[in-house]
Amino acid sequence: MTKDAVDRLTPMGVMVLALLREADMHPYEMARLLRVRHDDRLLTITNGTLYHTVSRLQREGLIDEVGIDREGNRPERTTYTLTDAGRDAVVAWVRREIARIDRPAEFRIALAESHNLERSEVIDLLRARRSGLSDDLAAHSDSLRKAADKGVPAQVLVEVERQEALLDAEIRWLDSLLTRLEAESILWGPSAFTDSDRYLAQRKAAQL
Repeated sequence: MTKDAVDRLTPMGVMVLALLREADMHPYEMARLLRVRHDDRLLTITNGTLYHTVSRLQREGLIDEVGIDREGNRPERTTYTLTDAGRDAVVAWVRREIARIDRPAEFRIALAESHNLERSEVIDLLRARRSGLSDDLAAHSDSLRKAADKGVPAQVLVEVERQEALLDAEIRWLDSLLTRLEAESILWGPSAFTDSDRYLAQRKAAQL
């Protein structure tokens, strides 16, 4: 796996690779499973985009075909598996995006897939994120104070006020999450998914 491969990954590509960490799947099952899990709240899921993403991931050596099935009158379905390079790419992308504060859409995907990293690493990355958010909050608060001192009309500062409030809220939420992670009150890693009834039901629904 090269750095370029990680740089070229899209949020959809990351979610496809993360699905294949769980089990080999065909694209139809991937799309159904993403919708069953309501991952369409994180990104727009269309069959065309997903199939295009799968093709690109295969060309880049991040996934590979393992078989072609056809049942009844259904069209042929190609099943894919994750390569070692693909497994490394998921981890590298999630690791890079969790600490960044300038890509909120990517952060949501990285956070959703953060269980692919070790708990201790996630804690360290989220602490780094908190530091960046804290600096950003201080900058926003300072800008508001200076603007008020200069008599800047409040009507042109409402967006800055909103961003200040959002930063403050995320820091407080992040502190709560870090406390739970450090106390190990949140199950983490593969053991949290071990053949649970809900997981098996989701897979079954996606395979229909």
